[in-house]
Amino acid sequence: MMDLSKNHLKNEKSPYLLQHVNNPVDWYPWSSKAFNLAKSKNKPIFLSIGYSTCHWCHVMAHESFEDKEVAKLLNDNFVCIKVDREERPDIDKIYMSVCQLITGRGGWPLTIVMTTDKKPFFAATYIPKETRYGMKGMLELIPEIKNLWENNTEELLKSAGEIITSLQKFTKSNGGQEFTKTTLDNTYNQLFNSFDEIYGGFASQPKFPTPHNLMFLLRYWKRNGDKYSLKMVETTLEQMRQGGIYDHLGFGFHRYSTDKKWILPHFEKMLYDQALLIMAYSEAYQATKKQIFKKTAEEIIDYVLRDMTSEEGGFFSAEDADSEGVEGKFYIWDYEELKQILTTHEFDLIVKFYNIKKDGNFKPEAGIKGNLNILHQTMSLEDFAKYYKITEKELLVNLEIIRKQLYKIREKRIHPEKDDKILTDWNGLMIAALAKTAQVFENKNYVESAEKALNFILKNMMKKSGELLHRYRKQDAKISGYADDYAFLILGLIELYQATFNPKYLQISLDLNDYLINHFWDKKNGGLFFTSDANEKLLTRTKEIYDGAIPSANSVTLFNLTRLARITGNTYHENKAVELSKAFSDQVNKMPSGYTQMMTGVDFVIGPSFEIVIVGDKDNKDTQKIIQNIYSIYLSNKVIILKDPTDQLIEELVPFIKDFNQINNHPTIYVCKNQQCQLPTTDIEKMKQLLG
Repeated sequence: MMDLSKNHLKNEKSPYLLQHVNNPVDWYPWSSKAFNLAKSKNKPIFLSIGYSTCHWCHVMAHESFEDKEVAKLLNDNFVCIKVDREERPDIDKIYMSVCQLITGRGGWPLTIVMTTDKKPFFAATYIPKETRYGMKGMLELIPEIKNLWENNTEELLKSAGEIITSLQKFTKSNGGQEFTKTTLDNTYNQLFNSFDEIYGGFASQPKFPTPHNLMFLLRYWKRNGDKYSLKMVETTLEQMRQGGIYDHLGFGFHRYSTDKKWILPHFEKMLYDQALLIMAYSEAYQATKKQIFKKTAEEIIDYVLRDMTSEEGGFFSAEDADSEGVEGKFYIWDYEELKQILTTHEFDLIVKFYNIKKDGNFKPEAGIKGNLNILHQTMSLEDFAKYYKITEKELLVNLEIIRKQLYKIREKRIHPEKDDKILTDWNGLMIAALAKTAQVFENKNYVESAEKALNFILKNMMKKSGELLHRYRKQDAKISGYADDYAFLILGLIELYQATFNPKYLQISLDLNDYLINHFWDKKNGGLFFTSDANEKLLTRTKEIYDGAIPSANSVTLFNLTRLARITGNTYHENKAVELSKAFSDQVNKMPSGYTQMMTGVDFVIGPSFEIVIVGDKDNKDTQKIIQNIYSIYLSNKVIILKDPTDQLIEELVPFIKDFNQINNHPTIYVCKNQQCQLPTTDIEKMKQLLG
């Protein structure tokens, strides 16, 4: 058995890799050293991919990778490589596609066995130590793979070659025609057909938040006046807020719900979920003026700024589902424990409001034992207040007193581990969320937090050449950026420009967009590759388009290009947007509800859309009043350009506004609809009429 000091993960920065540094398995990081060793020893590669907050990754680690018997089999027969999917999504995406091709499903932990030249011939997700319920275990599986490698090498190599051929076909995109309104209608109809009228969300279970579905539906409602689109958004956001998927004490959303009622979540908290949900709730507030949507967005931001923000301003990646080896232990409560903490009146209130039961209020699973409770509502705040004949104000005051008490007690528990690496792409989403919410809620603190995070990225994770780096942890920035890093940071920069009208943010977004097109664009077929021409060359160069838990770089870039085109008047960006949409239209039209972020871009491209130019001093109270009135309206397909007479840079970036002037030295508004401009006005009510 190897000496622990020989584990090759000890110098890594990834929290996930460091979780495995004391395994008896002789893990290597993904490196030429590992592959060269495998070639010299003629051993296959055992590749294990996961992430630090993945519950089943922890289970497999405890069962197998910490077990000396399994470790000996692995060390004797393979060169073993560990990969953090959040650090190396390029590797993960390729081998997850392989797993889906071979097994018809995917997930993490992802287990791949492959040749020394990285060609896979076996794929699985979680594997138990011992065979059970028809699932082959590690102790039985490893000897079988060893036998195949030693005695059926030619057959394995042939199989690996066929998998690579299938993979290359699987990742190839076919171009088509431009999207039309019909695609938007088809997207809506598919979401309509899968909508849960009672509990919100789409499909049955598990249920993911997928906020871009909701942001598309808001746009569809705005376009067509379709009330049911708005109902789907409101029901989903309200039910999620009431459910156990929401942390009612510390705020923020867990990753997904295991049931259709949003009660029992998978308890990890991901930065990208918080960012996307902040955007969805703030847009919904803008559209409906429902205070619960504003309150929820503000609470998620409170959580992120309190628990997920570094001193330097960057945002951490995630919080684990597990503490003390049990998923959800940090978040759940015993009936008697609550009874002892609270007064009789407080306890009676919380029992009713959060459905606390003596025997527990959910069916335990995944290691959770006992009669335990997850705080969740089955009635809205308004309905509860009416039913129990209490004012909403009094109810809110009492609930907040209870929340603070329970939060203080909970803070004394052993916390789940925090994945404190800083990722450029997820930070870009959070910067966008803060800047967008700052516009709607007129909150300067949100702008300051967004700017601080951006400055951190630009200082620590951007090279002088304009190249972004993907990951930062403990003063170490590494890994050449992916398309997501550029697309999501550009999104954040555009939102920051819209929140501050500082043209330097527009300048940086244009520079990054140029880098993205120059280094990621598929010159033959259009669209963006996930990796740049500077990234490590893997089995194939993939193009991501599916909008899953996180939207794809291609979808976000369609949105970015369209907005940059409308802000600058540069048709190059508009033409690139058309090329990008045509590159994927055949694939998207087969199931457009899987590409709702792309559909928000398509909705903008098709229009109606607005370009609003304000000519005036940014700090003038009348100019600010105009801006506030615009942001009080839900008008998704718009861009605002502020021409401050003292600022020369904005005229260089947006040359078409050069001859836009004030009327009688008053802040003046130019409204253009679908690139046709109306006569300027200084009257806010007239502006509102022009905006419809």
